[in-house]
Amino acid sequence: MERRTGAGQTKAHTGNTLSERVYEELESGILSRRYKQGAALNELKISAELGVSRTPVREALRMLEQKGLVETLPYRGAVVVGINRKDLEDIYTIRMLVEGLAARWAAGILTDAELQTLAEIVDLQEFYHQKNATIRINDLDSRFHEQIFAYSGSRTLKHVLSELHHIILWFRELSFGSAGRAEKAIEEHRQILGALQKRDGDLAESLTVEHIKNARENLLKILDTEGNMRKDEQ
Repeated sequence: MERRTGAGQTKAHTGNTLSERVYEELESGILSRRYKQGAALNELKISAELGVSRTPVREALRMLEQKGLVETLPYRGAVVVGINRKDLEDIYTIRMLVEGLAARWAAGILTDAELQTLAEIVDLQEFYHQKNATIRINDLDSRFHEQIFAYSGSRTLKHVLSELHHIILWFRELSFGSAGRAEKAIEEHRQILGALQKRDGDLAESLTVEHIKNARENLLKILDTEGNMRKDEQ
């Protein structure tokens, strides 16, 4: 069983049990909006589609409910809650605060080797931008952020941010694939890198906050324009 990201990429499952594998498959479908908000998740249908018994499906739905991605309704069973606009606005606001902090902390403890790694990532982004290789650029975008999480020196912060990035992966890909956003994001990464190279925590934090704010505004504009998510959707 494989997982698909919003861009259509496949990833090998990481779950150790059949229930976890089913959970990952369903979670991927919900987060990528293949399963629309309000859609019923029928145990029998899912078990047939995935080639498993109803028991792991039932357990997977229970785990999804605990995470807030589905809810159980009378006479309907499990129904998709998914990620709505308010969730996105909250997540991006939290990202601005916490990722800004990660950049600040990283600036004070980064090694020369770690700075070189970040520089290579941005260089590769610019290279693939010239090749118009959007998927590679997006992967490197995620890697740039993940490296800063790791370099912040906080396992807790890294865990929180990794989870937030996972939840909005499809939306980040949607935003990054819009006209002009990749080029702008790479430029912003270059500026953040420059602040880190100067060991300027204040500047690294403010540039990171601005970078995420720009990504949020770009994403919400896309969603409003395409009608993918109403402003009043709750």
